[in-house]
Amino acid sequence: MNTRLISGQDLAYFGDAVVELLARERMIREGIVGVKELNREAMRYVRATAQSAALDNILPLLTEDEMAVFKRGRNNHVGAIPKSASAVEYRRATGFEALFAHLWLSGEEERARELFAIAYPTKTES
Repeated sequence: MNTRLISGQDLAYFGDAVVELLARERMIREGIVGVKELNREAMRYVRATAQSAALDNILPLLTEDEMAVFKRGRNNHVGAIPKSASAVEYRRATGFEALFAHLWLSGEEERARELFAIAYPTKTES
């Protein structure tokens, strides 16, 4: 799929779901159980502040194309910014999500999984 035809905002919308899917998959594989615990743990992955911090782990590894998609998502006009994040963190998180949407929709699921693992190292890897 040619993701250049999709707005940065729409990519971020889909990318939010991709990141959440990857996070949920990791949590289940790690043996985290119980909806309350799963929801609490998910915040490590889906909050704008967490995504902005995770981005720092992968920025140096992005290809030119991936960086362009990230910037397109980051520079997209966003509406209300949550109180839990600064405007910069929220924009970076939006670009982060757009990147994951681009990879997933382009058939690069393995690259998405690779970057996710680097963005969010497991407790034993950190």
